[in-house]
Amino acid sequence: MQEQIKVGDIIEGKVTGVKPFGAFVAIDEERQGLVHISEVSHDYVQDIHDVLHVGDVVKVKIIKIDEESGKISLSIRATEPKPERPKRRGGERRKKADDAGFNTLEQKLKEWLKESNDRQAQLNKRLKK
Repeated sequence: MQEQIKVGDIIEGKVTGVKPFGAFVAIDEERQGLVHISEVSHDYVQDIHDVLHVGDVVKVKIIKIDEESGKISLSIRATEPKPERPKRRGGERRKKADDAGFNTLEQKLKEWLKESNDRQAQLNKRLKK
């Protein structure tokens, strides 16, 4: 007899298959669900094969049960606490976009104005000839 499960339950299961999009987890002898790659970890997972393997025992939370199809959606990350983000101390500022390799709008505007002025100067030279 199948144990009744419902959305929100946290249970242990065994990984039965790993595909690029997620992992199949057996939740009992007859049913299995899918942990989508986005639900594996709070961190970005580029290759699920680096994180999960067939036979791994994992704790999963049931996040959706489709009654019509019988599909069960699972989450591993929902069973783990969210990582704390480092708190900014007083006086600290966020990195400027240009510190990360991007130009700020102000910098880009200066570039556009310089390009425009250079083009205008070239046009004026041509007109004077």
